[in-house]
Amino acid sequence: MGLLFSCASDPYAGLDPKLAADLQANIAAAGDNGQELLKALKEAPKAQREGMAFLIAYMPEGDRDTLTADFLLEEVGWAYKARETFPWTQALPDSVFYNDVLPYASMDERREPWRAMYWEKLYPLVDSITDVRAAIDTINKQLQYLVGVEYNTKREKPNQSPSESMRQGMASCSGLSILLTDAFRTMGIPSRIAGTPLWVSKEGNHNWTEVWIDGDWYFTEYYPTPALNRSWFLERAGKADKSDPIYWMYATSWKPTGLSFPMVWDFKNKNVPGIDVTDFYIDLYNAQMAEAKNGAPVVVRMFRSATGGRSSGDRVAQDIKVVDADGNMVAAGKTAGPTADMNDYLTLYLPFGKALKVEFTDAAGATHSTPIVTPQAVEGKETAATEVELYLE
Repeated sequence: MGLLFSCASDPYAGLDPKLAADLQANIAAAGDNGQELLKALKEAPKAQREGMAFLIAYMPEGDRDTLTADFLLEEVGWAYKARETFPWTQALPDSVFYNDVLPYASMDERREPWRAMYWEKLYPLVDSITDVRAAIDTINKQLQYLVGVEYNTKREKPNQSPSESMRQGMASCSGLSILLTDAFRTMGIPSRIAGTPLWVSKEGNHNWTEVWIDGDWYFTEYYPTPALNRSWFLERAGKADKSDPIYWMYATSWKPTGLSFPMVWDFKNKNVPGIDVTDFYIDLYNAQMAEAKNGAPVVVRMFRSATGGRSSGDRVAQDIKVVDADGNMVAAGKTAGPTADMNDYLTLYLPFGKALKVEFTDAAGATHSTPIVTPQAVEGKETAATEVELYLE
């Protein structure tokens, strides 16, 4: 039996015609579950109705056929609570709020209610903050301690929901990105997942998080760097091959874009809309390289011992510095430890053709020094990275 409504109870009345048409088509395709979707639409408060319509109109098939009205009403209610609470959310265009705050999922992770849990953990940290950048910084720095999850390749699956990652205390880069994106969205900060199915260097895939500030997108990660748009992977992202989509950078979207976000654990799944953001990362990398004056790249890794393993757990997070022959510091950084992404390593850009030393101080106060010589610059040719391994023992 078809679903019939009088004009007075028309659930599509007052909506943008295109949105109403897409909404009606998706509800019709839901079969028996269309009643649940209609219930969510009809029971949503007036101020939340258009957002609910957007969410239902563009939800993927698996959600369309299974999600309940109670689930949708709860998650949408929390999203609008953020909009009523935070000044940065109040200032958002509807299009950004609908696409990058309101959605209850980013990829194909298990669907579950997570906003109430995040609100309890995060609201006390940001309730007195009025600047969105400060809120982003606070959430980014504190989240790992609040949820107790670390990067670990032994996690059960790559696309874990927040509760799945918290139960195990571990997640992949994708699971960590889901945790962070959901945290930002709960606090009314537009966020989406970005990533690549394959680096042009063939060193695997990676996913991370983006946030929207005053009209522009910026990237960050679960383990934050001191500033947005700074991370170990930018060099790889900036060298993407635009001629082959396997090497592109993508960002997720709720509304269809004509492109899908590639998920390496399920390449056949085309249900997550994607946006090609490759040019953004190429341009950002080129700008930062110009700023760094194209020094000689030096990759520094630290392990427990020279004779031990080279797995994730064998890595050591250690503050290091590079000094010249006179002892003047040239650069400094911190090596990637056991919880960092396996593709994460410290890359420094150092003066060409110089004899330098890489130094660190151990827990006993002893200084260890490793001499290196950076290569000469060759005009018109990119300089290959110099590899340096350090050992704690």
